[in-house]
Amino acid sequence: MKNIGNCPTFFILGVLILCCLSHVRSDASDHRYKDGDPVPLYANKVGPFHNPSETYRYFDLPFCSPDHVKEKKEALGEVLNGDRLVSAPYKLNFREEKDSSVVCKKKLSKDEVAFFRKAVDKDYYFQMYYDDLPIWGFIGKVYKEGKADPSEYKYFLYKHIQFDVLYNKDRVIEISAKMDPHSLVDLTEEKEVDAEFMYSVKWKETDTPFEKRMQKYSMSSSLPHHLEIHWFSIINSCVTVLLLTGFLATILMRVLKNDFIKYGQDEEAADDQEETGWKYIHGDVFRFPKYKSLFAAALGSGTQLFTLTVFIFMLALVGVFYPYNRGALFTALVVLYALTSGIAGYTATSFYCQLEGNNWVRNLLLTGCLFCGPLFLTFCFLNTVAIAYSATAALPFGTIVVIVLIWTLVTSPLLVLGGIAGKNSKAEFQAPCRTTKYPREIPPLPWYRSAIPQMAMAGFLPFSAIYIELYYIFASVWGHRIYTIYSILFIVFIILLIVTAFITAALIYFQLAAEDHEWWWRSFLCGGSTGLFIYAYCLYYYYARSDMSGFMQTSFFFGYMACICYGFFLMLGTVGFHASLLFVRHIYKSIKCE
Repeated sequence: MKNIGNCPTFFILGVLILCCLSHVRSDASDHRYKDGDPVPLYANKVGPFHNPSETYRYFDLPFCSPDHVKEKKEALGEVLNGDRLVSAPYKLNFREEKDSSVVCKKKLSKDEVAFFRKAVDKDYYFQMYYDDLPIWGFIGKVYKEGKADPSEYKYFLYKHIQFDVLYNKDRVIEISAKMDPHSLVDLTEEKEVDAEFMYSVKWKETDTPFEKRMQKYSMSSSLPHHLEIHWFSIINSCVTVLLLTGFLATILMRVLKNDFIKYGQDEEAADDQEETGWKYIHGDVFRFPKYKSLFAAALGSGTQLFTLTVFIFMLALVGVFYPYNRGALFTALVVLYALTSGIAGYTATSFYCQLEGNNWVRNLLLTGCLFCGPLFLTFCFLNTVAIAYSATAALPFGTIVVIVLIWTLVTSPLLVLGGIAGKNSKAEFQAPCRTTKYPREIPPLPWYRSAIPQMAMAGFLPFSAIYIELYYIFASVWGHRIYTIYSILFIVFIILLIVTAFITAALIYFQLAAEDHEWWWRSFLCGGSTGLFIYAYCLYYYYARSDMSGFMQTSFFFGYMACICYGFFLMLGTVGFHASLLFVRHIYKSIKCE
């Protein structure tokens, strides 16, 4: 069994690395050029700087367009990322310098002037790729000159781009674009304007080897200032973990030791002595939970998402997700989610059968829809919004068909195969104590022992261990900051798992000590409550730390973050339950149960 389990792991990694690396090459696949050779330059997208999801095709703005606009064939991940590469109107042949070369002369109509002015007002930026190296720049600027009234602002469009290219022998190493602040088109008044769009190209030799040309993009997140904050975050989290672990271990060991001594003496004493505490409910503690099909499905989905996260970290740590490897992360997520669906099917059905469930087919369907269902509904709504905005985030019909085919031909069959394997595993639930025929009545408990206050307590500590790192992740996913320190992120993830496991097990002990034996769902809800805290952080980030605005960006942010936080809820809920199950089994094995 172990050998069979290991094969898919290497298969998945191999396929993914090939998948991710094979789609980021330029037209000149070896990136080597001779003097005068055309180097591929693609215009990607434009959009408001503060709304990263709201991007449009480059030629949606009335720029000079070439006679024949050539669209670059894109991989699945690139399309999911909103990339729509088309041939740019600039010609940057290898080592050919140009000075104020005219792209085109154009008379901008009133509508085009108004369109450009609106774009400049929203801080529109453009993105291009030259030999797979990213180029950015703003399309214009607003002169406010200390005036408070927006009607007095002046709007200008840049019409001259200066490309500075560094090369090493026959390879392009670096490129940057500067906008000439003196070459402007006045867009302030609503009238027709003559515009002459130009560009210049300068080449300079460098010693930087080709293999290190992407390092400059990852250095921003490795600057000493940022590294200090990251390490402060790690130390803060580690101290939290050590204090929590030490505190809980000390208390639980002392309390449990006293409990074991007490219950040992009770067994030697007279039988008429009444039992109290967690031993008193030994006949109910392993009574199977309500809604066992939903519970098993949640564990199956959580286990799949946990496996997916571990594989993503493995790919990140070996360097697959280097900066501007377009769409690699999305490709990996889609392929890995499809390939790990068998784990969800096996885990859910196996556990469902252990809980003496009968309708395993319905359980399997529930497992398949538990995470995918809300994600699909969210996608349908947000894709409709993107289509209404004519944004590049709207997926083409062909891409949707590909995703549906992956789900139909890979995800679903693997889910069913996993489910059949789980049903045939014939594993039995290992309970150290026999369950009584009738459940005991749970004594009345104070309000702070109910589910919601317990979830608040359980989610706060794991969240406090990760919240500093969360800002950098949000600034990368929902902004333009580059995040490359995956080793630190992996350490934070391990800390998150440890804190979640410990705090959930501790709360379950206190729940059992209060003679409340309905701990199954409670452990899952307490473990997953960190996902709710992350979603609450989304509200704080949106209003206090970002400048996002508009219906599309707001709906994308809160819609997709709801799906991500729901995934965290399922994953960490699974971790919390398994930690609690190990703990409960351990303490009830240590006493004699009749």
